[in-house]
Formats: sequence, structure tokens, C-alpha cells
Amino acid sequence: MEAVVRGGNLGREESYRIPDASLHWPGTGGTFVPSAALAIEIICPGDDTCDKLPFYAQRDVDELVIVDPQQRTVTWLGLAEGEYRPVEGSRLMDHGPGELAQRIDWP
Repeated sequence: MEAVVRGGNLGREESYRIPDASLHWPGTGGTFVPSAALAIEIICPGDDTCDKLPFYAQRDVDELVIVDPQQRTVTWLGLAEGEYRPVEGSRLMDHGPGELAQRIDWP
């Protein structure tokens, strides 16, 4: 997988989101990428992360990680039948929400 840390436009020029970070399958490139293996959203005050889930599902983003610095939690979601559901571990890597939450240097 190729890591895109910032500036990755997910979708098309006329309809896109920029996740806080994302992982892409090899060979995916360009200014606008149609999908991602994993997208990371970091919640901040006034954030609309929950409103973004249907957008990511429509673009077949396999996994979504939501980090909440205020609550110091990590929620890992997997796409199944067009909807995101909580998962205990990633199908893409050897991490899960608990391990990732322990590794974060929370503010």
C-alpha cells in the first residue's frame, strides 16, 4: 500500500473529500483518486465526520478510522454491504483500535 498523509483528494474533481490521512492500493495516483483502502478522520470541534460516512461508502473505502482526541478514542470501521460497522481489527494491517489508541501521544 502507498501512504498518503495529506492532500489526497478522494473522489472526483466535482465531488471530493480530503481525509486527514489515507492508504491507497499500489498504482493509485493522481490529484483525485477514486477510492482508498483506508481513510483516517480526526475529529475536531464542529467536525462533520459522521456526515462523511455515506460519501466514503459510495467510494468503496474499505476501512475508516475515526480518532477523537477529546475522548482519546479510536473507532475502526469496516465497510460491509454498503455500510460501516465497528471492527476489532483491520483486515489491511496488524492494528486495531485499542492498540492504535495506546500508541497515540494524546494532547
